[in-house]
Amino acid sequence: MTRILAYEPSFKRIEARLPDAAKDVEFVVVDDSGALKLNGREISIEEANPEIGWMPVELFGAPASRNFFVALLKAPALKWVQSAAAGFDNPAFKGLVANGARLTTNNAQAVSMSEYVLWGALDHFQRGSERRSAQTSHEWARLSYREIGRMRWLIVGFGTIGQAVAIRASAFGAHITGIRRTPGPHPLAQAMATPDQVRSLLPQADVVVLLVPLSPATAGMVDADFLAAMKPGSMLVNIGRGDLVDEPALLAALDAGKPEHALLDVFHDEPLPADNPFWNHPRVTLTGHASAIGDGLGPRGETLFLDNLDRYLTGQPLLHEADPKDVLAG
Repeated sequence: MTRILAYEPSFKRIEARLPDAAKDVEFVVVDDSGALKLNGREISIEEANPEIGWMPVELFGAPASRNFFVALLKAPALKWVQSAAAGFDNPAFKGLVANGARLTTNNAQAVSMSEYVLWGALDHFQRGSERRSAQTSHEWARLSYREIGRMRWLIVGFGTIGQAVAIRASAFGAHITGIRRTPGPHPLAQAMATPDQVRSLLPQADVVVLLVPLSPATAGMVDADFLAAMKPGSMLVNIGRGDLVDEPALLAALDAGKPEHALLDVFHDEPLPADNPFWNHPRVTLTGHASAIGDGLGPRGETLFLDNLDRYLTGQPLLHEADPKDVLAG
């Protein structure tokens, strides 16, 4: 019998929606305290031994997450793990794949993260902070602003999330250039390029969005030379990983006025220390790794797991399967 490890609050929401192919599976559930239960009976981590692990978004950061990850890492039978994360740089994923498990990532963040990017861009270019200040001061301010429809967007990482950003920015009339490793045109972009061409495209880009996964090839990609090549008046958006950016170099570039503004949701140190200069920088909009947590994130992730579970049990290809070589590269 196929055994699945799941987080109890999430399992209760999908229990009635399991695919027909799952009629013979059994679930080991991890409750909020971290206790593992099979058919209502508490079992040890070693006894769990699941073939499948489902990590929903609400598990990350929960007290139960430690026992959940340990149960997966100790499971000789483990064959597949569905993650709620879009990336795969969590060190635990490397351990799971090294043990022979397949890892599928998540595209449920695409809607919420793309809306976040458009919010941040619109707020900056529409001079949102100045408008709010004028309202607070009861000042009848008629502020001109920059139109997104006149801009060129460079989306570095043109996967599911990058394409969702492209759809929304294109709706305003923006010109889209997508960056991905596979060359060739894409219907959601006016132009496509490969990572080695990014530097040559920066001088024309009004908005640069970072969406590549963190890897040895992408760590620190936004360095002083990258920032110096950006267009005056441009905006940098990082919703990928904090370590894509050389943070001291970005602070120096912002102080010099290029880029004009940065929208940052991820950082090298998280939570960001209270004395970090990004908090009070006048050219920074900062959020606490929250770009994905729209109210539809959880339901979309549950639907993806159920779809992939049916695919796994019926021998079909899994959606969003990570390349083991990329995961093991760190």
